Order: sequence, then structure tokens, then C-alpha cells
Amino acid sequence: MSDIHRGQPVLSVGRPLGEAGAALVLVHGRGARAENILELAPLLAHPAFAYIAPQAAGSTWYPFSFMMPLDRNEPYLSSALDRLGEVVAGVESGGIPAGRIIIGGFSQGACLASEFVARNARRYGGLLVFSGGVIGPPGTPRVYGGSLEGTPVFIGCSDSDPHIPLERVEETAEVLARLGAAVEKRIYPRMDHTINDDELDRARAIIERVGAAAMAAGTWTE
Repeated sequence: MSDIHRGQPVLSVGRPLGEAGAALVLVHGRGARAENILELAPLLAHPAFAYIAPQAAGSTWYPFSFMMPLDRNEPYLSSALDRLGEVVAGVESGGIPAGRIIIGGFSQGACLASEFVARNARRYGGLLVFSGGVIGPPGTPRVYGGSLEGTPVFIGCSDSDPHIPLERVEETAEVLARLGAAVEKRIYPRMDHTINDDELDRARAIIERVGAAAMAAGTWTE
């Protein structure tokens, strides 16, 4: 039970990892599956990319709200963070450096992705936060080490999301900026708990830059 997510499936589409020049690691939300989040792959398609999605045990990364005290979501939260770290390390072992790995997620997956990147700060290809934020109750000390070294971050959310308080979206943008990220934040009036076309456009811009970097590095050609 202490490592509940270990050994769960990891799905992939797009270019095979050994042939890819870049990767987008996508983290699904509560009650969803890896197959669901991979539906973003054709909407964010780039020929250099492998699209990789880990599956949570029971389709849930941690049992309670991301706003609850951290210990309430243990040991699931630590297992989820470790599992995401294993997936990222596997992508790197496949030949793709962190600077060409984008991590993204929706809802609970966006929260997990945000917290992982904050706790493991270095230069990534990017971070895509679709309706999410860093994890923990109000007043959680945000003492993270390292630097994101200009990592491009996109954060998008509704101003009235029933699951993600606007204050947490603002805090997440501030935390990641303090860690050295280049943060773009967009708040959408009265949007449902979903991903809209403008968010996809912002994500594509980051993907295009990382794809161009893969080509410039000579690791991938059309």
C-alpha cells in the first residue's frame, strides 16, 4: 500500500521513444485513465514527440482534495510523485534530456504535475497546467529547492472552477516564477472544468519550440 502506483501501466502514442526527439508526459485526472489524457495527443501533435501517460492505481493519484493537509493524502501522494519521477527518468534513459521533456496534466493530474516540477526543479521543456495547482492547504510552506532555469510554464483555469480555487492558481504561478520559470497564466471567465481551444494553442506554442530544439540538436529530422 505504501507504493500503490508502482508497476501500473504506462501508455504511449506518437513517435516511439527510441526514435523521438522530445516527449510530452501527460498525467490524467481523478477517475480518468491514461487513455483519456492521451486524447490530447492528436490535438497537440508534433512529429518529433513521444506522448506518454502513466496510469494511477484505481484511476486516482491520491484520495482527497489537493487542498487537504498533505498527510491526509499519504502514502498515495508520495507514491504518485515517485511514479511520475520514474516515468520521467525512463524518458531520459530513452535518450531524451529533461530540456526536451514537457510535463502536463489536467485537474488532479495538473496538481500532481505542478507539485512534481516544483519539488524537482530543473530546466524542463515545459509544464502545462490545465486546471490545477501545487498541493497542500492554504499556508503550506512553499520551500522548494533548485531552479527551473527559464522553463516555460502555461497555467490555465476558470475563474469559477468548482475544484480549483483561483487563489491557488495565483499562488502556483507565483511559486513557479520564484523558482525561475517563465510563467504564462490565463484565467477564463465562467469556463467549465475543461480544457479550451486557447489553452491548447498556448500548449502547442511550447511544443513547437521544444520540437524545433530537437531538430536543432540533430536528434530528430522530418
